[in-house]
Amino acid sequence: MWELNITEVRLTRRQVVAAGGAAALTAALAGLLPAVANASPKDAKKKLAELTGGAPLEEGRIAIDVPPYTQYGKQVRIAVSVDSPMSAGDRVKALHVLAERNTVPEVASYYFGALAGEARISTRIRVARTQILIVAAEMSDGTFHVGKARCKVARGGGGCG
Repeated sequence: MWELNITEVRLTRRQVVAAGGAAALTAALAGLLPAVANASPKDAKKKLAELTGGAPLEEGRIAIDVPPYTQYGKQVRIAVSVDSPMSAGDRVKALHVLAERNTVPEVASYYFGALAGEARISTRIRVARTQILIVAAEMSDGTFHVGKARCKVARGGGGCG
């Protein structure tokens, strides 16, 4: 049988700091720490094609309310609404919000049930830097509508980039 007899373990401050640094390095190498905002418009376009299954995108029907200029990129107010009667034949099934230059292009997806009275969302998102926000509406008939809005973030305004 194994017998373990530990009476006392003492670590110096230097050993604790070294262990913490090693843990941070391991986490960084494993990809657990936040990444630098490095997506591009091509990445957003690719993600949009993935979300829509490559279906053609129709412009219009989507209203995006976002401040054209903000000092604080960590909390940018965005409101989206889709012109739809929300009837059985013409309703919004999902809204997909993408940001072209964030770390990950897909910001959020919102799903609407058959009893939803309107397709409208309002939230705050983190915007890395000045970029185009894209909203895609998935309709019940399988079509997709797209809308875009530009949001300019002040340099050094506290975004995620």
